[in-house]
Amino acid sequence: MIRFLIRSGIFVVSAALGLLVAMWLLPEFTLSWSGGIVAVLVFAVIQSVISPFLLKVAARNAPAFLGGIGIISTFVALFVASLFPGGLTIDGWRTWVLAPVLVWLVTALATFFLPMVFLKKGVEKKRSAAALPIG
Repeated sequence: MIRFLIRSGIFVVSAALGLLVAMWLLPEFTLSWSGGIVAVLVFAVIQSVISPFLLKVAARNAPAFLGGIGIISTFVALFVASLFPGGLTIDGWRTWVLAPVLVWLVTALATFFLPMVFLKKGVEKKRSAAALPIG
């Protein structure tokens, strides 16, 4: 259960990082602070639900598309998150093309590196606790 919560937290943080980087780098990608939390949560939930589904469909019907599933599911998650008012707005076709690639790249890197940071801190805590003399 704890592992699931840690993974969920890492996924939400990586989604937030991806959306923030897209907001900073793409002028037609806006994420308001008032609705940003909802947009991040909606994006993270949709991304985590739709990725396995698309992976299964592609593996069964079009294996050549397996490499692009992450970007496609990111696009779908961005689209759904943009439907919620007051959070995420994406304007212009260029931004709709660049945003999924950028958000996918940042979230992929974050989900790879964030566990190392969190696990390293946890391992260091256990080591320091084990090294303390009792009594």
